Formats: sequence, C-alpha cells, structure tokens
Amino acid sequence: MNLSIYLFFYSILIMSITGYGLLLQNILKNISYIEFEYNLLGSLLFLIFLSFLTHFFFNHGYVHNLIILKIGIISFIFFFFKKKGEFKKYLNYICLIFGILLFAFLTSKTHDDFPYYHFPYTYYLTQENLIIGVGNLVHAFRTPSSIFYLNSLFYLPIIEYFLFNMGAILIFGFSNLILILKLKDDFNNKRYDFIFYLTLLSFLFINIFFYRIAEHGTDRSAQILIFILFIEVFGLYRRSNVAEQNFTKIFILLGLIVSLKAFYVLYLLILVPIFFHFLKKKLFFNFFKNFYFYIFCFVGVFLILSNIFNSGCIIYPVSISCFSNFEWSTFSDAKASNDWFELWAKAGAGPNHRVDNPENYIKGFNWVSNWIDMYFFNKVSDFMLGLLFLLIIVYFSFHSKNKNNINIKKQNFYIYLVIIILSFEWFYNHPSLRYGGFSLLALIVFIPFAIYISKFVLIKFFKEKIIFLIVLSLVIFVGRNINRINNEIKKYDYNLFTYPYYYLDDVHFRVDKFVDNILLNHQSCIDKNKKSCASFKGISVSKKKNYYILRRNK
Repeated sequence: MNLSIYLFFYSILIMSITGYGLLLQNILKNISYIEFEYNLLGSLLFLIFLSFLTHFFFNHGYVHNLIILKIGIISFIFFFFKKKGEFKKYLNYICLIFGILLFAFLTSKTHDDFPYYHFPYTYYLTQENLIIGVGNLVHAFRTPSSIFYLNSLFYLPIIEYFLFNMGAILIFGFSNLILILKLKDDFNNKRYDFIFYLTLLSFLFINIFFYRIAEHGTDRSAQILIFILFIEVFGLYRRSNVAEQNFTKIFILLGLIVSLKAFYVLYLLILVPIFFHFLKKKLFFNFFKNFYFYIFCFVGVFLILSNIFNSGCIIYPVSISCFSNFEWSTFSDAKASNDWFELWAKAGAGPNHRVDNPENYIKGFNWVSNWIDMYFFNKVSDFMLGLLFLLIIVYFSFHSKNKNNINIKKQNFYIYLVIIILSFEWFYNHPSLRYGGFSLLALIVFIPFAIYISKFVLIKFFKEKIIFLIVLSLVIFVGRNINRINNEIKKYDYNLFTYPYYYLDDVHFRVDKFVDNILLNHQSCIDKNKKSCASFKGISVSKKKNYYILRRNK
C-alpha cells in the first residue's frame, strides 16, 4: 500500500509539471517558441520563481501546494486531449525516462547533507513564511538553493515530506529527454558534427556517472545542466542565422544553474562571447522581448533577496558582499566560513583530519602536494580513468580509417577558452569534484575528443551503434541502482513495500523545533507584557510588520 501511494504521487507530480510545460508551450508559442522539452525545464524555473515569490508572504503548506499541483494537472488533461497527436511522441519518452528513473527514486539512504540542511531548509519553507535572519540558526541556512524552493512545493497531504528529493529527479529526467531528442533530431537531419558526439558523450556520462540520485544534492543537478548549456552555446554557431529560441534555452539553463548553487554565478561568464556575437548581429535587443529572460532576471533578484534576508550577504560567504549594518548580518563569520570551505575543498580538513596552520595552507599553491595525496589519489584519478574507459568504448565504436576535413568556427575556441578559465578558477579556489569538477574536467576532454571523432567517415551500423550505447548506459544505470537498492535492503533494512520512503529521524526536524521554541518564547514574552524579552539559546527575536527578525546576541 505504501509503495502504491509513493508511486501515485511520483506519477502525479510528473503529470503536473508536464502540464505546466504544456501550458507554457501554448502561451509562448507566438512569443518565445522553443521545443517542448525545454519548456519542461522552463516550467521548473517558473515554479522556482513562483516559490521564491510566494514564500515572502505564505508558507508552502498543503493549500498553497495543492493549488499549484492542480493547475498543472488540469493543464495536462486539457492539452493532452486538445493536442493528443502532437503530444503523444513526447509522452512516450517521458513515461520511458521516468520509468527508468524510478529505480533511482527508490532509496533509503539520502545525501550526507540532506539531514544537515537540505531537508531542514525545505521543511522550514513549508512551515513558515519568510523569517529574516534565519541563517543565524544554522550555518548552512545562509546558502539556500533554488532546489529547496522547488522541493517545498511537493509537500502534500498523505505523502507529506517524502518528495523532497523530487527536484533532482525532474532535472535529471528532463535533461535526459533533451539530450535524447537532440540526438534524434541531429540524426534525422544528418548533422554528425562534434556537437552530435558531445551530446552523446554527455548523455552516456550523466547516466553512468551520476546514477545515484542520493548523491546529487545541489551540485550534480547543476552539473548535468552545465553539459546541456555548453551544447546549446556551441549550437549558437552551428548555423549562420541565430534564432531567438537558442538564447531562450540558455536563459532557462543559466537561471537553473546559477540558482542551484551560489558559486555557479561564475558561469554567467559564458554570456560575454554571446553578447558580443549578438551585438555584432544586431540581435541584442531581442533579449528584452524574451519571456524567459525576465524569469531569469526575477529568479536572480529573488535569490539575492533571499540570501540577504537569510544572512545579510548577497552571496555568502563572500564577505565583500555582506552588509555589516544589518542587525541579522552574519558578516563577522563570512571570512572564516569562506576559508573553511576552501580548506575542505583543498583536502586540508575532513572528518578525521585537519592540517596545521590552515591560513597558510590555503594560500597560493601551498596545498597542491597534500591535495594530490589526499584527494587526487584516488578520487580524481579514478574519475579520470572512468572517463578514459568511456572514451575508449566510444572511439572503437565509431573508428574509421577514412577521415573528413572539418572546419571549426573560431567562436567555438572562445567557448572552450571560457571552460579553461572556469576550470582554472575551480582548481585554484575549490578543487573538489562536487563543486563543478565533474562537468568541467569531462568537458575539457569531451570537446576535443568529439571534434576528433567527428572527422571519421560514417561506418556501417552507425545508427545501431548509437542505439546500443544509449541502451547500454541505461542498462548500467538500472543495474547500478538495483545493486544499490539491494545493498540498502541488507544494510539499512530497507523495505520497498512497507516503507519505500527515505529514512528520517529527529535530526531532520531539529531546526523546525528550534524555530518553534524561539517563536513560542517570544510570544510568551509578549503575552506577559515584558519590556525586554530574554533571548532563547543566544537568539533574540523582534517583529516588524509581519516578519520575525532573528539575530545572535554578541
């Protein structure tokens, strides 16, 4: 019975989000037309915008979320029957992809940061509207992610909070749909250039290397989208005429990527060569006619406001972005936090170790030798070996003695240069694979490899080999997840039928209980007409208009 309930809500949410994609597709068809699969990603960005906006006024409780869910379901039913023939091919792919992703959805063990702040922050959004200074409660509440705001919309009756991992599933599923349909379109139009092979490599990579949803957190979802972002940016220069839909897709992708993790704001660098290209083509002002350009901007503004209201910083822990005069500001902690994140990323600290003199360790390249010993071997080296094995398989699948001459446009070198710059920044400041390293290292290798292999003359059974590699990656994905589920059954006594949900305990709800106690203490103080209210565990509370303000006692 519990498994049936779980699968019902899994299906109904996919239906609702697809309904929003259909709704946007029909509303925007004469304004900012893009392929339906991108409007599915666009619907996630739109719902994130809606979640940010409404949380300033309401908590994301059952009533709020049921209204949003029902709008999506009604849209799905209406457009399904109105345009059944046009939508049928997409529905088949959606059912197939999310049917396969079901194996990843079923899990007992969540991400290591899930009980620490992913679940508590998402649950906070469902219980309270905006509380100013909430970053003073828990350090990690100072770095909110848009995926928490998206997941908070999935707090529903009966299933309650057991769909707070659904955002990663949706991003993964829609990304797979985009890549599959890109490959199909290129194949039908006989476009076998390096972008075709880069798309294939990206699909194989994310399904083989990112098979475990519990590891996605806020990082891997963004890195999946980064692959598609660069495919789309390279695609801008595929034809002589650049259609508006090309940069519509880029705004959707950048909006999701940047909002998922603060440091991905660096990926806005990709807009520099694009802006110059559009200025040259006199297309710059087309940005201001684009629906998703405004959603992209609004999400950015709301993300900044949420950061400021949480921590007093535009981007925590970048101390220069903090406002020290705000009463709830965490400015005094920002520099130490930034150094700690950098120390951890550079293998200077871990659960069981910490280097002496950390301030000197993180300077310049003092950390490199220790990072090589502690992190490069064996995490990065194993990852690179996995990449090499993947490339060998693809190489021998399409190798030919005969080659074609191809021309690579100079704009593609500019885009590759952006990847190099981002990779240097990654290595110098936060050289951990989870902090953008997976996608950057893969792209650095994939792009020249894709250019090289696109020179080969097409061989016999080309289509069959493409299909075989795609099917093989999905078989590996399913097989690895079945093995994971089997291990969780043995290790955690996971029972798919009686309790298919992920594991929760008191730790997941500790912040919510803390908030309740703080607000109850404050209200009790007000009810007793005390002139000054004592703080609760070092946190003082005040209220202005409809918002509580939390600050730490100095």
